[in-house]
Amino acid sequence: MQEKIIELEVNNIQEIYEFDKIAKQASGAVMYRQGKAVLIAAVAVDEKAVDEDFLPLTVQYIEKSYASSKIPGGFIKRETKPGDFETLTSRIIDRSLRPLFPTGFHYPVTITVMVVSSDSEVDMQIAGLHAASSALFVSDIDIRTAIGAVRVGTVGDDIIINPTLSQQAKSELDLLVVGSGSDVLMIEMRTMATEDENGHSANEFNEEALVEVIAMASEAIDKASTAYTKAFVSVAREPIELGLVEDKIDEELYNYIESNYAQGVSDAISHMAKSERSNRLKKLRTKILSALEESGKEADKDLVTKVLERYKKSVVRDMILDKNIRADGRGLDEVRDISIETNILPSVHGSCLFTRGQTQALVTVTLGDKKDSQMYELITSKNSLSENFMVHYNFPGYSVGEAKFIGAPGRRELGHGNLGKRALEPTLDINYDGTVRLVSEILESNGSSSMATICGGSLAMRGAEVKTSGLVAGIAMGLVMDGDRYAVLTDIMGLEDHDGDMDFKVAGTVNGITALQMDIKLGGIELSVLKDALSKAKNGKNHILGIMSQAESGMKKSEALPTTEQFNIHPSKIVDIIGKAGATIREIIEKFEVSIDLDRDVGGVKLSGEDETKVAQAKAHIETLASTPVKTQMVYKVGEKYNGKVKRIVDFGLFVEMPDGFDALLHISKVAKERVNNLSERYSEGDAITVVVMEQKGKKVELATEDYLA
Repeated sequence: MQEKIIELEVNNIQEIYEFDKIAKQASGAVMYRQGKAVLIAAVAVDEKAVDEDFLPLTVQYIEKSYASSKIPGGFIKRETKPGDFETLTSRIIDRSLRPLFPTGFHYPVTITVMVVSSDSEVDMQIAGLHAASSALFVSDIDIRTAIGAVRVGTVGDDIIINPTLSQQAKSELDLLVVGSGSDVLMIEMRTMATEDENGHSANEFNEEALVEVIAMASEAIDKASTAYTKAFVSVAREPIELGLVEDKIDEELYNYIESNYAQGVSDAISHMAKSERSNRLKKLRTKILSALEESGKEADKDLVTKVLERYKKSVVRDMILDKNIRADGRGLDEVRDISIETNILPSVHGSCLFTRGQTQALVTVTLGDKKDSQMYELITSKNSLSENFMVHYNFPGYSVGEAKFIGAPGRRELGHGNLGKRALEPTLDINYDGTVRLVSEILESNGSSSMATICGGSLAMRGAEVKTSGLVAGIAMGLVMDGDRYAVLTDIMGLEDHDGDMDFKVAGTVNGITALQMDIKLGGIELSVLKDALSKAKNGKNHILGIMSQAESGMKKSEALPTTEQFNIHPSKIVDIIGKAGATIREIIEKFEVSIDLDRDVGGVKLSGEDETKVAQAKAHIETLASTPVKTQMVYKVGEKYNGKVKRIVDFGLFVEMPDGFDALLHISKVAKERVNNLSERYSEGDAITVVVMEQKGKKVELATEDYLA
């Protein structure tokens, strides 16, 4: 195969695709270049289909340390566990490419994207998406649809398509839209923190304005995906024959279940908990199998399970589209009942138990100093970075009735935690100089547990007296579509997520949206439907915010919340607070039982402690130290005599306190003409002493005694 190079410039990005150059034994591969960034994407497919009814797609985005001229830190000098950015990027690529596979494609597919050279101005998520899409397009898998990925930023009134990383750092909006043609497949959005007149970050995005920006991104996606399709079609390999699993349903069995067990299915659906619904359906399946056997008909367990699931799905969807009624009896725009308890954990800085329907999250907030921040690295940055706002999401098996071991967080947990962070962080005071760790323990789950995390997290932050610009609520929206008919669902539960066509999560304050995430199962969504969903999400979000506001009004202060004092002293006095080798600051910490955080540049002092009285005493003590007049060192005359005091006796001489209060060294060799072995025999600390200045260089003063000079 001859190497083929394709150069494209679309939507402010110059890209080079090199095909048939590397990884020739893979199903499809590309060497992708953008600026100094080089990525290798390869696709591999197993031609033996799995028995389960799903697409076994695995996406791995891997950043090599050598790509930025680094050696991995730590004891093991090779890449090991993927970082959060790698995991989240793998999820984005998976969610964008999965809708491209046809129904019935059950063959294991692995898409690997490796960053082998980095560029500090290149958006690696856009690069990774385009590299993976092109490798899949030219592979021997019969998929000839190219995606386009567009990131949109705003700086003031300017809207920027595919900003560089430097531009992204100044942007007020971070919107990533992926699609093909006119269809939008995936959206991720967050607002970036900015400072208002009160010092808070407040940068929510208006729903109507967001639709306009997404429409602009959609046009750019159409342009990009069309250009990629035209460019790659001549390079694509001959597809291999991979038969699709036909989605055939035994019509006779379907009609039998519909005629005889419709009420049983309706009863099972009405049990909203996943475990209860699953048990009801299993019992119903056993009942159907027994009835079939008694009547002499063939009773295949797998077939009955499949047909029963299909009938259940049709019942759920028909109720919504035909009757505007959901399985739990709610209207399409109705939010489930909400219960909120705040600061229920006495030894925790801030806590909230947020329950919505059968979804429950226990969210806690712990406050720390700068030193408690999480250190991390990005391949596009030479320096280590620190994260002072962390959101950790945990999803134990018992939350859905499963007997499951609790292990390390997986991709789902990291993704939901990241969504919570993106929703809440814009409301945090931009000048906050401490560290906040928010942890969400999902105790029960039946849809939108990530949104419960956001609601509970916002209240837990208020419970820990963290300054935020406003309460944040999150709501999960769903979609059921059949031809031209569609229904948008507010506050979806697990059943509607499973049997619906869209999962659309929206979070924000009363002023607008701070974060958004959308995944579509249909292969695309029209902007008119998206606009309708955003409008209904706004109503649901504001309803929840009203309930949260009531809960906040009755909130009691946490018993564990430390007392914090922040004040400033003259920057030159910071060294006095620290003392020699840190002796003074250690003494303050031990005496008053406080933690101290100092900012040398501006003279900032932050005190934290459990005892309010001791914190106040520590503040008074530090202010007293800082109020002592600044000592100015004298300029001494060489050869002149001065009266001093023995401050400290050491093996090599005496430290003498001079008239200006500064210490000078009298070396043991200049105490007397004869050799002196033990200074303690001649002097005691506090003794008056007359010394002669031999030399002064800056702050360094050399002394001698009159005896030595005699």
